[in-house]
Amino acid sequence: MPDYHDDLRLAHVLADAADAVTMARFKALDLKVETKPDMTPVSEADKAAEELIRGQLQRARPRDAVLGEEYGIEGTGPRRWVIDPIDGTKNYVRGVPVWATLISLMEAAEGGYRPVVGVVSAPALGRRWWAAQGHGAYTGRSLSSATRLRVSKVSKLSDASFAYSSLSGWDERGQLNGFLDLSRDVWRTRAYGDFWPYMMVAEGSVDICAEPELSLWDMAATAIVVTEAGGTFTGLDGRPGPHSGNAAASNGLLHDELLSYLTQRY
Repeated sequence: MPDYHDDLRLAHVLADAADAVTMARFKALDLKVETKPDMTPVSEADKAAEELIRGQLQRARPRDAVLGEEYGIEGTGPRRWVIDPIDGTKNYVRGVPVWATLISLMEAAEGGYRPVVGVVSAPALGRRWWAAQGHGAYTGRSLSSATRLRVSKVSKLSDASFAYSSLSGWDERGQLNGFLDLSRDVWRTRAYGDFWPYMMVAEGSVDICAEPELSLWDMAATAIVVTEAGGTFTGLDGRPGPHSGNAAASNGLLHDELLSYLTQRY
């Protein structure tokens, strides 16, 4: 089994650098925010963080490709770093501390690229999570000060905590009724949003979560953290990994039930 320790250590260094940039501009009164063609916001901090990460990767891993939310794909080859400089930009620009930098390394494999390293760093929350293929998932302040992550053992939907982002996406997909049926049948629902529900699944504090529309950079890092914690991460179509344009994550025990609700159409 490959040892991804050097890549994981580099991902932490990249996250440290990004955290310094994003925290320096968090809640800044003169923060510059633009609207992208897809009508989502992007701040100067998003761009600065991605530029910094790309620059460091160019020096440390010049042969690897880089895919980022703000500047697209650069390079080719079997290894690809995938970056979301600020996942949760709408929170970031409003001063809500629930946002994170997502950094993942993906490698070419049968059926497409798969994540082998992932770091999710949420500096405004004082939290960081990470994983490497075959080496487990962890949370803590550093590689040397970490706690192993494990998903919950909740096996009944009526005992499950379900996290999501919003209702509008499910309505647009024609799947709102299935979503509402699920919310009625679980023990508890909370709309934490963005990266956080997936990390809660990995920690075992939430049992299931899903989002109807996502990009690869939203999912690559969270997917490996969930799976290395013992959970299951697929698209709503059941395809494993972060390739379906949407996501469903669970402790594994509840995954089939989760998908059965969220693929209903009325």
